[in-house]
Amino acid sequence: MRALRVCLLAVTASSCVTTLHIASAQMMKPAASPAAKGASVSETRYFTSIDGLMDGFADVVLRETRQGKAVTAATLDVCYPAEKGSERKDRFVADLTVSGQSLTGATQSQIDKLPVTVKLARRPTGDTFEFKGQISVGQTTNNVTSTDNSDQSEKEYRDNQTTDDNIAAAPKDFTEVSPEAVAVKIKLEAALDFVRSLRGQAVEVSLSSLSVSCDALRAGEQVINLNIDPERAGAFIAKAKTYPGVVNAGWTSGSVDMERTVRFNAAEWRDGDKINRDKVAAALATVLAKSLSAKPAGVKWDDETGRMKLSFKRPSQVLPALELTETVEVGAIVAADKPGASDKLIAWISTPSIATSDETSGAKLNLADTANTDEESDPRDDNGAVAALAAEFKAQRWDSDKSVWK
Repeated sequence: MRALRVCLLAVTASSCVTTLHIASAQMMKPAASPAAKGASVSETRYFTSIDGLMDGFADVVLRETRQGKAVTAATLDVCYPAEKGSERKDRFVADLTVSGQSLTGATQSQIDKLPVTVKLARRPTGDTFEFKGQISVGQTTNNVTSTDNSDQSEKEYRDNQTTDDNIAAAPKDFTEVSPEAVAVKIKLEAALDFVRSLRGQAVEVSLSSLSVSCDALRAGEQVINLNIDPERAGAFIAKAKTYPGVVNAGWTSGSVDMERTVRFNAAEWRDGDKINRDKVAAALATVLAKSLSAKPAGVKWDDETGRMKLSFKRPSQVLPALELTETVEVGAIVAADKPGASDKLIAWISTPSIATSDETSGAKLNLADTANTDEESDPRDDNGAVAALAAEFKAQRWDSDKSVWK
């Protein structure tokens, strides 16, 4: 009505039109949005460490939902050793009740079904946060005093999560995965029965992969790593994929290092569709004996993994008058260069391992080798063995710079 009165009092018609236009625009203008008024937007933030839990061995993720600076919801996810010093893990996830700066909740652990209670006080300290309180698991109470905790955004947290299980179900070749190394990703509830089914099978199971990691507990899936004769790997993988609970199965990284691998025509080294192990072993032994300045002392094939171990003997140069003996061992894997049918083979040899002993007649010296086993082998021990192998087999070597065979 105010706009109308202004119109009636206006001196000219044009001023009336202008006044009505302004009034109409004001009436139709939408109300300001909460964001425009400065209202806070809900966001999720993460803490990935809180000190004081399980002697510092706990893997912690605290997820908070915030409205501005106020916490409206929180979930605490803690993975920890089931027993002190144990590799076995347990975990609990507790949805917490938020009351001001107090976070409380109760739940039970995932594996051992132990009762869990959480009582934490949360306090901002500048750009970081402090947590104090207690977390009880079963009969054990953990006192928490954790300062200088920085939080992360949802994107930062997701970017730091590792999700690559390094399983190639159908690799084009064995340049990035190893022909004897197999991995099976399986639901946690099915993993035990699957491992039990491997009893009596000609496979080698990685002991470390049997431990359920914190990542596995959170994902609900475990990766079992195995070594198997490359000539049986494809059939094993195909069968594993049919096992209940298996999510993925394929080849993974293993022993084969491309710097110590050669590729050559398969025809001369096969009997039908099988590798002629005796012929390959004899050729490898001849080449390595010359490179190592040693005499062949035996070849042993591992039927489970398809790995060959070649042994050699040579005089030790440590005080030659003692006539000590060095035993040199080299591991080898020979396989098709890719899954399925192929007219090429690859051969990989390990760096030599050397042990010195007294093999003279009569009384012997008991020798202790104090060399650092973590150090790489002396290049002189290899003496160009890979190049000699390539020459003997008329083989190609891997060009790491161009990622091609040359």
